[in-house]
Amino acid sequence: MMCEQTGQEIDWEKCPADWEDFPDLVWETVDIYNSLGDRIFPDVGYVGKDFTNLQFIFKMRKTPNHEQEIIFDLILWLDARNIKLSQEKLKAEHAKIKQKHGR
Repeated sequence: MMCEQTGQEIDWEKCPADWEDFPDLVWETVDIYNSLGDRIFPDVGYVGKDFTNLQFIFKMRKTPNHEQEIIFDLILWLDARNIKLSQEKLKAEHAKIKQKHGR
């Protein structure tokens, strides 16, 4: 739509991936990731997912063993990304408070 509005040709190399472009394993990973509980502390923020039920989820979904390792690696990557985003947000909020109070 943007290209139509600007009259430019579509550059497929610059187009972000759509959900349909990802394999089923990625969909399953995101679903499992969202099923895990969050570990959040007031002063620290988000510290990662609670993996207590991961094996139960794998068992209930009948996830093959060879896929479990790949899914776990992807979950760790997602979690690290979300932990970093949470920490950056918390730092920005603390900086804003300090600036507001002149400290």
